[in-house]
Amino acid sequence: MKNLFLAAALVLGGTATYATTVLPQQSIVNEITAEGFTEISVDELPEAVLIAVKKDFEGASIAKAYVNEKEQYKLELSVEGAVQTVYASKTGEWLETK
Repeated sequence: MKNLFLAAALVLGGTATYATTVLPQQSIVNEITAEGFTEISVDELPEAVLIAVKKDFEGASIAKAYVNEKEQYKLELSVEGAVQTVYASKTGEWLETK
């Protein structure tokens, strides 16, 4: 009788592990939500962000800069009279918005 209960417990316990739901992991490294930003001075931007702007947006100037609690930066760039908004990480990597 003990073996019957032991076998039942093993079978039920084994199937319970297979019944667990695996939630998909979301990679937010390259995506951000465009909310929750606070305006900062351009002087407060990390050096890596400034270098990335000079490298990838030649001739652009930073009109406004913003930061959120995850240290992601929203930049309004002025390029030949047009304003373009881009997002960057503190390491100077470009981010996409959701």
